[in-house]
Amino acid sequence: SPLCCLSLQETGPTMVGDEHSDPSLMSFLGATKRNMLGNHFWEYYVNDAPRIVLNKLESCGYRVVSMTGVGQTLVWCLHKE
Repeated sequence: SPLCCLSLQETGPTMVGDEHSDPSLMSFLGATKRNMLGNHFWEYYVNDAPRIVLNKLESCGYRVVSMTGVGQTLVWCLHKE
């Protein structure tokens, strides 16, 4: 199952999911659900740096498939068999 993580900076916060994300995985990551003003959707985020989030995801079987930068945002796509 694919998963994407977004970070606006290399130090965090890191966006780790949307309103349809697995609640148990979001809990494992210590993520908080929020709705930003003007958005019509919810997102999960953590204050951890991306490397901490990626290490946690690796420990439960996720592997980085690709990574790119979009403006000031870094995006990692992961996959779990």
